[in-house]
Amino acid sequence: MFLEPSFRGQRSGWIEVICGSMFSGKTEELIRRVKRARFANQKVLIFKPKKDIRYGTDVVVSHDDNSFESIPVESSLEILDNIADAKVIGIDEAQFFDADLPAVCQKLAIRGSRVIIAGLDMDFRGVPFGPIPNLLAVAEYITKVHAICPHCGNLATHSYRLSSETETVVLGEKDKYEPRCRVCYEMGNILDLQVR
Repeated sequence: MFLEPSFRGQRSGWIEVICGSMFSGKTEELIRRVKRARFANQKVLIFKPKKDIRYGTDVVVSHDDNSFESIPVESSLEILDNIADAKVIGIDEAQFFDADLPAVCQKLAIRGSRVIIAGLDMDFRGVPFGPIPNLLAVAEYITKVHAICPHCGNLATHSYRLSSETETVVLGEKDKYEPRCRVCYEMGNILDLQVR
């Protein structure tokens, strides 16, 4: 006999992705969601890439200095070894993880976990970043957050790199990046080419 979904109960978890540019509030939103879950007496864990040591090794911190304890891992497969009985799994700076992250998140959701992921959707070149596109494809819920462009006041969708480094992954804050709208981002890139 088939029962309506409201009567069947929750059989699996789900995946939520929070994405956007630098300084758009991704980590802030991740922290807000996991704190609400913890307030509801749900066991919560947050994971972050071991390489992100900007604010410390075992904490995720938003640009507003909001923080939550975290577990640093070298690879996404390590997450599966450390979840214990957590029902809510947070993953910050997901763009720095390997290509296995979407499969890991799906495995967690099938086990019944709520998986909340935060990460940059594009790198400083405006190219989709790491495993984020594949996570967006398999997520049940997607939230795109925006910063404000400091040059024109429009919604910022891009992370403009202020330094001359060319590597894809360069950790930094306001000393190396600023949020920009599409037009100001393009104008900055044109000026950069003219200067070189």
